[in-house]
Amino acid sequence: MNRLTAFFIATLMALGTSLAHARDLNADEARKLQDAGTILSFEKLNAAALAEHPGATLTDTELDEEYGKYIYQVDLRDTKGIEWDLELDATNGKVLKNHQDT
Repeated sequence: MNRLTAFFIATLMALGTSLAHARDLNADEARKLQDAGTILSFEKLNAAALAEHPGATLTDTELDEEYGKYIYQVDLRDTKGIEWDLELDATNGKVLKNHQDT
């Protein structure tokens, strides 16, 4: 096996390992987590995201489980048309990332 092949295999293995720790949750899973009080309601999470950029509109949302934590990902478009990517801790609404989409 040459070095390039070995590097390619190692890269694929590393990607597979990291992808195994993050997954999108479906609506039923999210509803169960909300009902159990494990995560905040989507209304509260959306409000927390919108508070970061008053007047913005939500363009996309997604709930993921990453390394045992629930992360709510939000895409916003502000009043100037600038797109923002936010990540919130779905259990408490704390903003983890807030950066302009490039």
